Amino acid sequence: MVFTAVDLFAGAGGFSLGFSKLGFEVLLANDNWKAAAKTYKANHPETEFIFKDIEDLEVKEILDKTSKSRGEIDLIIGGPPCQGFSTVGKRFIDDPRNRLFKEYVRIVEGVYPKVFVMENVVGLTNMQKGKVLEQILSQFQSLGYKVQFKILNALDYGVPQIRERVVLIGTRYDIGIEFPEPIIGESNLFSKTQSRLTVMDAISDLPPVQAGETVEEYTIAPLNEYQEARRKDCEKITLHSAVSHNSKLLEMMDYIPDGGSIWNVEDLPEHLRPTSGYKNTYSRLDSREPGMTITRNFSCVSSSRCIHPLQNRGLTAREAARIQSFDDDYVFLGNKSDISLQIGNAVPPLLSEKIAESVQKMLEVIESKYFTPTMGTDPAAGWERKRHLKEATYSGTKNRFLPQSTHQIQDLAGK
Repeated sequence: MVFTAVDLFAGAGGFSLGFSKLGFEVLLANDNWKAAAKTYKANHPETEFIFKDIEDLEVKEILDKTSKSRGEIDLIIGGPPCQGFSTVGKRFIDDPRNRLFKEYVRIVEGVYPKVFVMENVVGLTNMQKGKVLEQILSQFQSLGYKVQFKILNALDYGVPQIRERVVLIGTRYDIGIEFPEPIIGESNLFSKTQSRLTVMDAISDLPPVQAGETVEEYTIAPLNEYQEARRKDCEKITLHSAVSHNSKLLEMMDYIPDGGSIWNVEDLPEHLRPTSGYKNTYSRLDSREPGMTITRNFSCVSSSRCIHPLQNRGLTAREAARIQSFDDDYVFLGNKSDISLQIGNAVPPLLSEKIAESVQKMLEVIESKYFTPTMGTDPAAGWERKRHLKEATYSGTKNRFLPQSTHQIQDLAGK
């Protein structure tokens, strides 16, 4: 069975990609970022894309565009930015600075999917000593959803970087909530038997490139299954361009060993010593270890540990995309800053795919437990609801569905 999904705050489409690879049909996506919208549409042409601020996105428009009724869409995914400012006397949900999360809740309430998945920064779990997360969970629970959260590290799911994110999964059905189990130690996944992929496991087949130069040709074959899976049938490399660095930075990087930091170089000439920075700035990635979290600053050598392990330069966009687990044929559009931000903000597709596997199991249980084939002479006679839910009626332009406690009807998904 093909399950359907809607992607909010879709960005470049990493979240959608993982679900699509598992067989989900992403019917619709939304974002108001022009460059990311172009990237999304170039890679997901089959998905209806609505380019507008989510505050202006009506539930009716989503349902009309997808030809679905309330309750029929299986899944909503997305990662609304949650700032979690501490405001005395004001709840997180009521703070106008957290309006994007509030809009996500509004869409979930209106579309009423069987399951939703929300991804966010791991710091969300301790904002205001956990009170922000409590309020978020309470908002979804007030809509009738059972919700659980878990901190997932992309590294545990085949992504060659340390990238922790909090993932919330909710369902309006009385079933268990599934989170993906780590795949560490499954030696059959890659040609190497190590449990965790390193930076060089991800990028060592990409040709050397000097600062300020671009390379478009592969020079060697993939060296492991991860590289083979990412390269696919690509004959040309895109976005393998290194930013230019001044002579002082180039000379400085000569002193930094693999996995090392400028701050630990004892014989560094004084004129090369940075005047400011932190522990992980001006530092090389370690070729023997997984990458650090990819951010928009992956090409900036003064940012947190993003100098190439062996070459004197920051990472290229294609190397960063590789470390994020994007395939080489994935197109990123926009200017250099747009592309860097799209890659840095994306949900790694391999992590997304593992989350999709868990969600798929949940939806299969829902279909089995709450829906049954209609008996009769017509073998194509749809599905009949086993259990009744409360009636909901549409009210207002902001798509508020108001429960009617005195009436019981079949859920629209069963009609």
